[in-house]
Amino acid sequence: MPPLLSFSSTVRRASPFLGAALSGALLAFSFPPHGHPAIAWIALAPLLVLLHGTRSSTMGFALGVTTGVVHFAGLLPWLTTVMMEFGGLPLPVGVAINGLLVAYLALFPGAFGAIFVLLCRRYGESALWVAGPVWLSTELGRLWLLGGFPWELLGYSQTAVLPVAQFASLFGVHGVTVLVVFVNGVLALVAVGQTGRRGMTLTVGTTVLVAVVLFGMWRLADEQLLRAGTPLRVGVVQGNVPQEDKWDPAHRLSIVQRYLELSRRSAAAGAELVVWPESATPFSFETHPDGELVRELTRETGIHLLFGSTRFESYPTRRMFNAAFALNPDGETTAIYDKIHLVPFGEYVPFRSLLFFATPLVDTVADLTPGVDPVVLPVGSHIASAAICYEIIYPSLVRQFVREGSQLLTTLTNDAWYGRSGAPHQHFQQARMRAIEQGRYLVRAANTGISGVVDPYGRVVVRSALFETTTFNQEVRLLTDLTIYGKIGDILAYTSALATLVLVFLTWRARR
Repeated sequence: MPPLLSFSSTVRRASPFLGAALSGALLAFSFPPHGHPAIAWIALAPLLVLLHGTRSSTMGFALGVTTGVVHFAGLLPWLTTVMMEFGGLPLPVGVAINGLLVAYLALFPGAFGAIFVLLCRRYGESALWVAGPVWLSTELGRLWLLGGFPWELLGYSQTAVLPVAQFASLFGVHGVTVLVVFVNGVLALVAVGQTGRRGMTLTVGTTVLVAVVLFGMWRLADEQLLRAGTPLRVGVVQGNVPQEDKWDPAHRLSIVQRYLELSRRSAAAGAELVVWPESATPFSFETHPDGELVRELTRETGIHLLFGSTRFESYPTRRMFNAAFALNPDGETTAIYDKIHLVPFGEYVPFRSLLFFATPLVDTVADLTPGVDPVVLPVGSHIASAAICYEIIYPSLVRQFVREGSQLLTTLTNDAWYGRSGAPHQHFQQARMRAIEQGRYLVRAANTGISGVVDPYGRVVVRSALFETTTFNQEVRLLTDLTIYGKIGDILAYTSALATLVLVFLTWRARR
């Protein structure tokens, strides 16, 4: 074959993968810190067009994996830095481990590609109308399989677009995901569908999107949740303790004194509840003598205090928990919540025996024990809850807190690990979505930022900068009414999964 024809053939074979990679890049640029939510509305269209024209599910899987690899590699580069700086890994090993995670996460878009090609072969262009439920079904796998890693599900891209994000009060972040993929499907259908139907397709897509936006604008204008409930003045303390100092005994007393002083300042300004970050005390609160300094703070100031610390149990075996404690103004512990969703490679090491090549990281990670129950925390006669660190990205856990009576959402975290990367911005974005879903104020205390208060509509009332030592007070309202999503939960998500399974079964049966 002449060289020019050989090159042309290579380009033709590679072009579908370039299109799939384009979708991955657009997905990555739909999220903070450098992306824009508008990009998400077109990000999947190139992949959908390619899948529609593909005859092989194997090829569909490969295209989906290509999209996933580019997407997650662009979304999670900060993981490599974390493993190098705090896990002691050399750059090649850090890149390799991050690459394994990216490859695993890419399997879910790959599954979407394989399933969607199958449906396109059976239903033709009509399959594009159900791209949303199929995509959501694969995101559910990412949410639950092997403990789950649901970081930045597609719906989170619209958190800052408040008229659209209000849709989460009906169907959660999953509903926003389906909406975004639906619009991408409409664009793909306009590109590949019959010419005479393009106008109708655009009309349907536009009508659905306008209806969602109008609902969101109405909910934002109503502001009923800003008037309901009981007011409570909350103080947030951001200690800004460097990660390398946090567990150094030489810094223990200065860290405690910093939190005590900032809390006294907050109490003097009228705070009734003060919230500290995850693992704020550089010791185990229950067993260390300096824990009495924390109890004395509440007795001295008359505040309720909610904070993170480690907790140990010695029977039947020695176990360590990442916990949130609630103290009343008498210095008494009123409740303890043990973190349920632990961070892989941060609080436990999955497949530890297989990671022999990452010994420095494996050896530095202590295996914590996950909690069992979504314990809520009393604040006087009211009830709050505390999602610890990346637990806030699990919608169903926060819904469980609310179903248990939580009138105020808090999240305690230590994002010092992530430096000035995109991770703190992505983490904060996902926390905001929980406020919209549940119709609750959300208070976020982060060691090095971003701390803040979010109202029940997802508006950021106050927020801190990264790496500043600060405290601020903000009035919130303790709310009791449930949103539609609070009542029905993830019905849309599981209905989507069931519908996908049914369509796949019918397609398989028709081919027999």
